[in-house]
Amino acid sequence: MEILLLLIYASIVWLIFFKLKLLPWNTVSQVIVITIPVVALTLLILFLNLMAPSSHDVRVMNYNVEVVPRVTGLVVDVPVAPNEHVKKGDTLFRIDPTPFQLKVNTLEAKLPGLEANLVSAEAFDRELESQITTANNHIRVINTQIELALKRLDQTRELAQSGAGTRFDYEDAETNLKNLEAQLAVAESEKSQIIQKLSAQSDEGELAEISEARAALEQAKSDLALARWELDQTVYRAPANGRVVNLQLRTGAMAVQFPIKPVMTFVEDEQWVVALYAQNELRMVEEGNEAEIALRTHPNRIIRCTVDHIVWANAQGQLTASGRIPDTREQGHHEGKFAVRLTINDDEDIFLAPGAIGQGAIYTEHGKLIHLIRKVIIRVGTKLDWLILKLH
Repeated sequence: MEILLLLIYASIVWLIFFKLKLLPWNTVSQVIVITIPVVALTLLILFLNLMAPSSHDVRVMNYNVEVVPRVTGLVVDVPVAPNEHVKKGDTLFRIDPTPFQLKVNTLEAKLPGLEANLVSAEAFDRELESQITTANNHIRVINTQIELALKRLDQTRELAQSGAGTRFDYEDAETNLKNLEAQLAVAESEKSQIIQKLSAQSDEGELAEISEARAALEQAKSDLALARWELDQTVYRAPANGRVVNLQLRTGAMAVQFPIKPVMTFVEDEQWVVALYAQNELRMVEEGNEAEIALRTHPNRIIRCTVDHIVWANAQGQLTASGRIPDTREQGHHEGKFAVRLTINDDEDIFLAPGAIGQGAIYTEHGKLIHLIRKVIIRVGTKLDWLILKLH
């Protein structure tokens, strides 16, 4: 564009000084003729870079998902082809589900037995409660019999001492009392054993046998849920709309649950269009400003955009976390650029290849009269993308 303006200016000078000879061509006019374009172009470029900043580093970026299987197993099916577009939820590959299904079957078979153990433990708890009630009733009966036996012993002693009764009756009453006291001791011992069993309780106040049975059942249910989840993960589905690139996974391969060894890379359809700018070029750029980009993959095509937001951060604004004091010495310092995210406005569906690069410009709300110059420069540049400048 600058060359075109110089050519137009040179044509005007030629007409005025040489063709029409309206002004004399002397030292003063020569200085003026040379000074005017230098000053004008300098001011034009300065204002143009401020009010319609351009970037020669426009990039198309997509979200990439490194696909790592959630379970380890033998791959039995890979129903997708390289670069084939798939929708969210479509199957990317399958792992042999046999060992996982067997684990689920085993855990499902254990559940009825563990549930029966819990029911038995709860029944045992109720039985202990019944036994303690029975033991208390038995002890009350024995205590009543002992009170009666004590009265009978006193009566037979008095009768024997007065000669109105026999000593045999007295000894028989004494023996009966001792038997009742022995029965009381046995009943209290049985009650103590029952109380001891009841006292073995968990923090929740349950009988130890019930807590153990319940814990075993809950553990089995948790293991079963995990086994079912693992069985479901033998089928890996697309996390979003996109495509698989550089597909190397084949049937018969071993898919390993290892984070640093993905089995494929999934490229999502969602894209970022980013233009990188020097740090002093964005003073007048605001969200919502009009923008245009021209990608080398689409020669002679202008793609209209809008500024979504400016990413006011880069790697130079971060110190590496460590136990050492940060080293702030200047070593090979280079000014980091800031990224501006752009939103595509074109209604026509256009394919933007991830990794495509090009140029672009942002048109601020200032100096709209000179925006035309930047638009011409962008359009001339995208026409040059038709040229393939190589010798082989």
